[in-house]
Amino acid sequence: MVSMESIKPLATWKGKDRYEGSVLDSLTVIFKSGGCSYRRCLMCGYRFEGYFGASQEEILAQMRGQLAWVEEHFDLTAVQMVKIFTSGSFLDPVEVPPAFREDVCRAFAGKVVVVETRPEYVEEEGTAAMVAALDTGDFDTPLHIAVGLETTDDAIREKSIRKGFTFDDFIAASKRAGAAGAGVKAYLLLKPMFLTEKEAVEDMKKSILEVTPYCGMISMNACTVQRGTELEQAWKERTYRPPYLWSILEVLADISGDVPVFCDPVGGGATRGPHNCGTCDRDLVQGINDFALTGDVELVRALLDEVECGCKKEWEYVMGHERPWCMPLTR
Repeated sequence: MVSMESIKPLATWKGKDRYEGSVLDSLTVIFKSGGCSYRRCLMCGYRFEGYFGASQEEILAQMRGQLAWVEEHFDLTAVQMVKIFTSGSFLDPVEVPPAFREDVCRAFAGKVVVVETRPEYVEEEGTAAMVAALDTGDFDTPLHIAVGLETTDDAIREKSIRKGFTFDDFIAASKRAGAAGAGVKAYLLLKPMFLTEKEAVEDMKKSILEVTPYCGMISMNACTVQRGTELEQAWKERTYRPPYLWSILEVLADISGDVPVFCDPVGGGATRGPHNCGTCDRDLVQGINDFALTGDVELVRALLDEVECGCKKEWEYVMGHERPWCMPLTR
């Protein structure tokens, strides 16, 4: 049986997001669900969260309780965008009972809603139904389907992340979403396991260019070390280092396309998150966050060119001398 002691979601927070030239007040909700059906990604700690073994009725009751908590604790009239995550895929009918989609559409109608899912769960009819339920005329595209593509390189996605689908799968899902009237957001992962710092930067630049034709938004997620994962084991053995903040700036400074690219450096400055030396971290994280709201590429270019810190030479050395399949040169 599922415990009814707490109906608070795994996490909730308010923020601001750039959307079609405006800055919207946003709410992010991570719902505890029936649990990811895939549960093999090497860096994901959310795969351990879920009402495993619960019936669909129990899962639905718990998720409705979490939604009620959100409605009670947040003034939704002051929110224009809602970003929804679960332990795996919001559109997986086993993980999230389909009836809960209707509840979400009722609660967040008239807002921009972003839901995360694996590509195999994106089907045209159900997506179109969500679009219709959310649409009040306030936004041209009320629903956006977010997929953790991570990279456009199938070999890296399989060997370094173990994601279990291909770039072609993502493209097919994006076409189904578009046919249903939904937008598409691609999540890309900066520096999964086994890549050098330079390889990670080069893969991210390439992935942004290659995914742009198939989505309307791109979020670059700098890899963080989550507990209980294979990535954490590698980090503890000192065979993995999260990306430098300099690397994030290097990627953002190279952006030239029309599709907006965002980056929220979660854990920025911490040893488990993207970090430099500790001296310059705070200012660079703030600059990256400012870019997320303004889209001002010149801002990150100025940070990359003008901020002076001893660790910048360290990063440049790592970029030039780190070799594949070896220990990282720095901690």
